[in-house]
Amino acid sequence: MPHRYFTTEIGQGRAALTGSDAHHLADVMRASVGDQVILCDPHAVEYLGTVTAIAPGWVEFSVTEGYPSAAEPDVEVTLFAGYPKLGKLEDTIRHSVELGVRHVVPFFSRYCVAAPKKEEAKNERYNRVAAEAAKQCGRGVLPDVAMPLPDFAAVCDAFHAFDLVLFFYECGGVSLRQVLGGAPGREARRIAVVTGSEGGFAPEEAALAAAHGAVTVGLGPRILRCETAPLAVLAAVMTLTGNLE
Repeated sequence: MPHRYFTTEIGQGRAALTGSDAHHLADVMRASVGDQVILCDPHAVEYLGTVTAIAPGWVEFSVTEGYPSAAEPDVEVTLFAGYPKLGKLEDTIRHSVELGVRHVVPFFSRYCVAAPKKEEAKNERYNRVAAEAAKQCGRGVLPDVAMPLPDFAAVCDAFHAFDLVLFFYECGGVSLRQVLGGAPGREARRIAVVTGSEGGFAPEEAALAAAHGAVTVGLGPRILRCETAPLAVLAAVMTLTGNLE
């Protein structure tokens, strides 16, 4: 299968890669004129690109007519993930991208064990992890990882941007199947899912989420680890919205 790259420099039957992607294709993969790759634009449209020219830091292509990426879900899911300890966030990002998440927003909350430290440098690494996962699993867009939000109030302030906010609480809530099977869930296209860190959520945080319009959802009788819950949630959301068929 052709290698996959993402670019904004595409249109009128031509495209280009620059920077690290051009270096990877030209110098690491040793591409030559006539080789083909898959190119994706920011709107989840894919093109078959044929290399027409190679220069230092630059690869040019002719491209076919674009077609919508079959890998992109018809719901745009943002994961708000409580910041875990011991580097677990990288795995959460990697697997979330494979499951179809579009945005990952880490956050600190009352019971977080982790504390902010060199977050700018970490964010660069996290976005590289997301990009690598997107290429590996055949995504049509590059999911992004935001800088972490400083507290749970900042998370709740972001809820207004979504059609549906699902707050997953270790103390239980309504059934996810019930929520997504109802009219609001079937109609929602922009969905936020919120999962906690190792310490879970404080009762006042759960109350704040509900006050900002989130639906409090349970995940059954077992307590899931903070690295397990996001993946279980995303797999369930994608299944119930028909995006794992």
